[in-house]
Amino acid sequence: MVYAKAPIEGYVKTRLCPPLTGDEAASLHGSLVMDLLECCQVVKGCDRILAGAPTGQHPFFKAMETRFQVKLWEQSGEDLGARMAKTFQDGLRSAYQALVIVGTDIPGISPQLLTQAVSVLQDHDVVLGPTLDGGYYLIGLRKPVPELFQHIPWSTSQVCALTEQKVKALGLSLARLPTLRDIDTIEDVQAFIQELKRPGSTPISQRTKNVFMELEKRLKARA
Repeated sequence: MVYAKAPIEGYVKTRLCPPLTGDEAASLHGSLVMDLLECCQVVKGCDRILAGAPTGQHPFFKAMETRFQVKLWEQSGEDLGARMAKTFQDGLRSAYQALVIVGTDIPGISPQLLTQAVSVLQDHDVVLGPTLDGGYYLIGLRKPVPELFQHIPWSTSQVCALTEQKVKALGLSLARLPTLRDIDTIEDVQAFIQELKRPGSTPISQRTKNVFMELEKRLKARA
């Protein structure tokens, strides 16, 4: 399940503005959402679901539904933790044996990484994909564990560590994926632009690479 916000100017990636404009931030976000949905197409034996905010019926998500043949789902809850807890509760009480939620704005996610996340849930209770800033870009469960989403200071550097502590305290088995950089600040944007220039850099779509390169030109022009 891909958790995504609609690429609406002033609604997504506001911490990038300024120096980016709202339209530029939204364009980058929209391209990264499409990258992730393209990665999901390669994962076999799974349903692919797009959970959108502020509503799963936004025209962008309807277009993604048609383009990538994904199911649409609504996010509901007062904060991110409540929304994820409800998603796991609803999803794992239906026909699904396991569920993986993955966030957008993580250029380093690959089909192989998503396949690994699904695979390790065969013999682990929880899988986590940490981010460099202390959060996580992915969480997967085999059964609902609402405690993992309670009393977590979301959008802080403590999110992943506190979640791992809860996993241990509950006696659950944990698999960790590689740590990746997410795109939250302009420093993240600039770091990833430099990463793209290195040989063997993180593979992303040409579309998103073009967006990053155009942003570099515009940022230099504004300096």
